Amino acid sequence: MSSLDHPAVAKVAAALAEAGQHDAAQGIRILPAEVRTAAQAAEALGVGVGAIANSLVFRAVVDGKDVPLLSLTSGAHRANTATLAALAGATAVEKADLAFVKEHTGQVIGGVAPVGHPGKLLTLVDTALERYDVVWAAAGHAKSVFPTTYAGLLALTGGRAADVAGAEA
Repeated sequence: MSSLDHPAVAKVAAALAEAGQHDAAQGIRILPAEVRTAAQAAEALGVGVGAIANSLVFRAVVDGKDVPLLSLTSGAHRANTATLAALAGATAVEKADLAFVKEHTGQVIGGVAPVGHPGKLLTLVDTALERYDVVWAAAGHAKSVFPTTYAGLLALTGGRAADVAGAEA
């Protein structure tokens, strides 16, 4: 599979290029095997697990409605759902199921990219990612990743910088 053969990867590449992140779009890598966890991605890329931006989709209840919340979380720790709820102004936050993730991102769990979604998502970008010169994120498929920076993720997603792990960081 070349980097643009998969429709979700092609959408991510187009979104990166449209956002002016041509280096990221051209840097999409297709790995030999699926990397559905930060540890697997870090091992495949030969980088520290903290440099992996896990794209975690949550179901947040905001003003009585279920809305998607994307947390780009460093692979070095876990997002705290109570912290996410407070940051998003939600009354509750829980992990989203497969159907909810697919509906709101057009992508599947294990390959959710920060961009390339049918609509804009409420996005929080983990401040722990700022420690890394290069941050790796999924590119729409479980075998695809792309390099960017913390600032690049913020610009790309229109997300808000946040300590998503809360007291656990």
